[in-house]
Amino acid sequence: MSLTYSSMLELNSNLIEFDLPNSVTNKNFSTDNLDLDKPSLIMFICNHCPYVIHYHEEIQNLTRDFEKKFNFVAISSNDVENYPQDSPEKMKILWQELDLTFPYLYDETQEIAKKYKAECTPEFYVFNAKKKLVYRGRFDSTSPGSNTEPNGEDLRSAMQASIDGQKISDEQFPSMGCNIKWK
Repeated sequence: MSLTYSSMLELNSNLIEFDLPNSVTNKNFSTDNLDLDKPSLIMFICNHCPYVIHYHEEIQNLTRDFEKKFNFVAISSNDVENYPQDSPEKMKILWQELDLTFPYLYDETQEIAKKYKAECTPEFYVFNAKKKLVYRGRFDSTSPGSNTEPNGEDLRSAMQASIDGQKISDEQFPSMGCNIKWK
């Protein structure tokens, strides 16, 4: 594992389009499938990263709390040849185990991760209903081994502000985690 920080895509960037295979349904899912009346949370994650695993329960809670108000999409861009635990087949199994139903997409070419300037897992991007980036960065200030339970404070605050139409502070902290496993 190589600790990496996100590079922080420019705020107010447009939602970056994608059309990728969904490991959950075995069908492609694209930005055209998003509910245009809702803001969107796009997260770059993978199966094996201890930083992502640290947040599993809170991602489940976040989904329950915001699923009617937000589009949720997870994307894995890791090289599965060298990291087979991140294969689409294993992505589907993990989603079943976590009882998550939102799309978990596989970015085999890694093109989408590069467009989002994703560097690590996990990384979180909140786009408002106008499809403008209003938050990017960390889930909260916890990490594996921090002896602090995750609460999603940073991300939850940004998501709620987005729903409420409130300004989100420009003081945002980069996410940290395992580097994306580039080919």
